[in-house]
Amino acid sequence: MSAARQRAAEAVTTGRRSDAPATKAARHARIIELLAWTPVHSQSELVDLLAADGLVVTQATLSRDLDEIGAVRLRSAGGGFVYVVPRDGDDAVSRPTSDRVQTASAAHARLIRMAGELLVSVRASGNIVVARTPPGGAHLLAGAIDHADLATVIGTVAGDDTVLCVCRDPDGGADVAEQLLHLSDRKT
Repeated sequence: MSAARQRAAEAVTTGRRSDAPATKAARHARIIELLAWTPVHSQSELVDLLAADGLVVTQATLSRDLDEIGAVRLRSAGGGFVYVVPRDGDDAVSRPTSDRVQTASAAHARLIRMAGELLVSVRASGNIVVARTPPGGAHLLAGAIDHADLATVIGTVAGDDTVLCVCRDPDGGADVAEQLLHLSDRKT
């Protein structure tokens, strides 16, 4: 048994990764996350990475998953081939490792642009931030916040004109609200 599979067996019995349900959607999300941040050269390598997280899958299941999420193999900056997944809403792909800084910079630039164009107001309470946008703009701002992968934000929920951000720190809402205001270049 490989070391990764052994760790996976331990993860299953100890309940590691209890924050993610054992569903196909959760597995797809974890695969997308792994491909975005880790250069994966083969399906067997990805099977081992998933197993280390407690997600034991067969190569056949993984092959179907990769097809369903639209993963493709592209030449990386280093010359080898890696799996990548197209990002939501465009033809660009989330690339691993050396290309990660460029992707993060583009996501941050998009957040700055979206905040500047869409943020009407922002308020905080505890670890919650409520950001207001013009009607129909909340999903655009929420998507930009999510793709910027801010370490201080767990996730967002978007309505028509309101974005709810949940922060990691129990008192982190004020800091995230201030950050969004700063990004939008609004001081009030």
